[in-house]
Amino acid sequence: MSAFLAAAVQMRSGRSVAENITAAEALIREAAGKGARYVLTPEMTGLVERDRARLLAAIHEEKDDPALARFRELAAELGIHLHVGSLAIRLHGESVANRGFLIGPDGKVIAHYDKIHLFDVDLPNGESWRESRTYHAGKAAVVAEGPGARIGLTICYDVRFPLLYRVLAQSGATVLAVPSAFARQTGEAHWHVLLRARAIETGSYVIAAAQGGRHEDGRETYGHSLIVDPWGRVLAEGGVEPGVILAEIDPEESHKARARIPTLAVDPLYARPEDKPTLLQQLMSP
Repeated sequence: MSAFLAAAVQMRSGRSVAENITAAEALIREAAGKGARYVLTPEMTGLVERDRARLLAAIHEEKDDPALARFRELAAELGIHLHVGSLAIRLHGESVANRGFLIGPDGKVIAHYDKIHLFDVDLPNGESWRESRTYHAGKAAVVAEGPGARIGLTICYDVRFPLLYRVLAQSGATVLAVPSAFARQTGEAHWHVLLRARAIETGSYVIAAAQGGRHEDGRETYGHSLIVDPWGRVLAEGGVEPGVILAEIDPEESHKARARIPTLAVDPLYARPEDKPTLLQQLMSP
């Protein structure tokens, strides 16, 4: 494992897939031009569309998806690991996956990940989201080899479920990717603390590329792309506008953090094996 420069690309994707590809490509080229060997784009890089009918009319199966094809070409041209945070991918009929892709410097897809935790919430400002009405939830956690570290693949709402990140870290990930399109209201309250908590709990770098601003479909996302180190320190942060943030990733820092506070070696339910029966009895007692 060796240190490398990572970039998070912040976007404001709209309803035109072609325009989103162009916007993403410009920012990816900027990141690679500054030396980034791993570049992460946000959730729904290719299309932000909350209208189900319009979404279904615009998307493709993986083999025919124009955004994925272009990003594979771009990764090979630039010689980078390009992590497309997610694209809406047609599975069959009207079933859709919210799917992220890690692409290697040869342009081949190293791994893909389907978002496990779908955003079904009612917010105090009246916003209501039912991602499960359109998207099919993933079933598997995914860890893949990056340019100098193993990377755990997640997407947005996953960040509220810490057990997933613990599993990824225990499976060897020292970098946790959280491409997102976080709602502005929840982002203002929870974005920073959730991302820093996942970094601290697992002793991992967290890279979160975000959507930011008001989108064509009417939604408003929080932005503030972040790169956090294994000690919970924010190394780089974006604002609301599209752009690129960069930071050096040194896997050795993850190992040091885990050695200082070895929480991954302890069962999350009990501190010592001999405590298990007592604690379980306490939990089950009325």
